[in-house]
Amino acid sequence: MKSMRKLILFVFVAVFTLFLPVTTQAHPHIIEATEKTEISPEALLEDLRSAQVIFLGEFHDHAGHHRAQLTIIDALDDDERPLAIGLEMFRKDSQETLNRWTANDLPFLEFLSVYEDNWSMWEVYREIFMHARNEEVKMLGLNIPRSITNKVLLNGFKALPEEERQMLGNVQCVVTPVYGDYIRQAMGGYVGHGDQFLHFCEAQLLWDTMMARNLVDFLQENPEYRVVVLAGSGHAWKFGIPTQMLEQAEISYRVLLPEVVSRVDRQSVTREITDYLWLDEGEDGWTFPN
Repeated sequence: MKSMRKLILFVFVAVFTLFLPVTTQAHPHIIEATEKTEISPEALLEDLRSAQVIFLGEFHDHAGHHRAQLTIIDALDDDERPLAIGLEMFRKDSQETLNRWTANDLPFLEFLSVYEDNWSMWEVYREIFMHARNEEVKMLGLNIPRSITNKVLLNGFKALPEEERQMLGNVQCVVTPVYGDYIRQAMGGYVGHGDQFLHFCEAQLLWDTMMARNLVDFLQENPEYRVVVLAGSGHAWKFGIPTQMLEQAEISYRVLLPEVVSRVDRQSVTREITDYLWLDEGEDGWTFPN
């Protein structure tokens, strides 16, 4: 009798399952910017591996963007070429802390204190930093002290004291009309007018230039490395860090940005902005299928 009840239950479950809707695992939709056609994860990774630097854009507080970044990092970390992660989020003067972190030679709370001095929003970045620690992937601080960019933002590049300009290597900060147009597009137009807009552009340009310089310095000393750069989309766009990098050295690169409606989306994207666009298809669309 008991075996008969089990058989009836089994048949009921089997029949009921036949009428359940078929579900498939969500998969990412990534388009290349020239033809605006979808590209498979495999084809994307094959092309990314042909470059020495891969710029991955983000909106800093968007958890999905960071899942996409980690997906790319994890895939490229399987490659034979050593991988490093370049960070807008850390200043270059915190490099020793990053070295100790990825060498498993730093207590978590001590690292977190330095992290919070550099950046914020630990929870959305946590998995990336833990991956780097667990897999011993080198991390690079690319940024400069915020006090410097804040001075430029408020009063312009000319207001920097001579000693700070020398510390920056006498970098030039000339905002062209093309760069100004790029900034308005990247920031959605909300960047003021007149001197306020000029100072904002100068701060962004200084930021991009110095992060590019720190990146180039690392690659010239460590040419065997591939670097994945994590930065806000306003820095990762081709007019940002990539352009400033090419001003200093010939380095192959690719740019992958997440779709952000009204900033860079599937209708407006061009190859001048990015090589690839990861479409926003909801929370389940930011990782590769297993």
